[in-house]
Amino acid sequence: MAGVSFRAAPVRVRVPATSANLGPGFDSFGLALALYDDVVVQVAESGLSVDVAGEGADEVRRDKKNLVVRAVQATFELLGGQPRGLEVVCANHIPHGRGLGSSAAAIVAGILAARELVVGGPDKLPDDAMLRLAAQIEGHPDNVAACLLGGLTVAWTDIDGGHAVRVPVDASIAPVAFIPGTSSSTKSARRLLPESVPHADAARNAGRAALLVAALGARPDLLMAATEDRLHQPYRAPAMPRSAALVEELRAAGIPAVVSGAGPTVLALTTTATREQALALNRRGWSTTPLDVDMEGATLAPLELSGAAAQDPEAPS
Repeated sequence: MAGVSFRAAPVRVRVPATSANLGPGFDSFGLALALYDDVVVQVAESGLSVDVAGEGADEVRRDKKNLVVRAVQATFELLGGQPRGLEVVCANHIPHGRGLGSSAAAIVAGILAARELVVGGPDKLPDDAMLRLAAQIEGHPDNVAACLLGGLTVAWTDIDGGHAVRVPVDASIAPVAFIPGTSSSTKSARRLLPESVPHADAARNAGRAALLVAALGARPDLLMAATEDRLHQPYRAPAMPRSAALVEELRAAGIPAVVSGAGPTVLALTTTATREQALALNRRGWSTTPLDVDMEGATLAPLELSGAAAQDPEAPS
């Protein structure tokens, strides 16, 4: 198609899991975690091929409604047009429907891969524009910001779309995720939230959110107070009673714990000194998983090539 040229060589992208909200930072805070999906995308002469292995392989679409494909095609459209064909291969390790940002990972992977497949793509679509596009597709910027940038991010939405900044994370932060075998729906969880909350609760959450930035950045000893939330977790608790009970159990034991995103995963914000205490609390039906903080975010990964694809830098458009 006139106006855009595509590279023939495939692109491999690695994207981290993310935990959003972190207690009081509803729809704004995100933390990248060292659990990854790998996605390989290549333009083709015709058609659409989607191959998925690992988490969600039995559930995700393998047509144009696949979330990675949607993100790829949205990016191509923004950059000038679509190739004649597309091949997508996903190796997923991020659990689906567990509050660990699997949809954000798919979106960010698709956008980054598509940008790299377009000649001059990085100049035409800088990182801040990628974030806005990802937030537009996802509907909110918290998970996609952490997935794209890595580390701890604070995201917000203005009239021109999503924005984010990355803030420091203390090197001792060593989270533990309690991942259940059952999933939940983010849309269903949002429907449980009231249209308004008491002013005192909103003010308290604002203070706790500000404290959480300081606690994760340099004062982990303040994480119990900093992770207190009154805006979303209490309202969602009836829909995920096991998650709510586990959060309370962990906090009663002195372990800062929150519902990860819309749940039902529970994230313990432990440190290298306290992680073993959380890991010792094994519960039947939960996978107790240490997940370090990912500091890189979405990255391009090397992919060994041979033959014509490695030699021909561009494909017909």
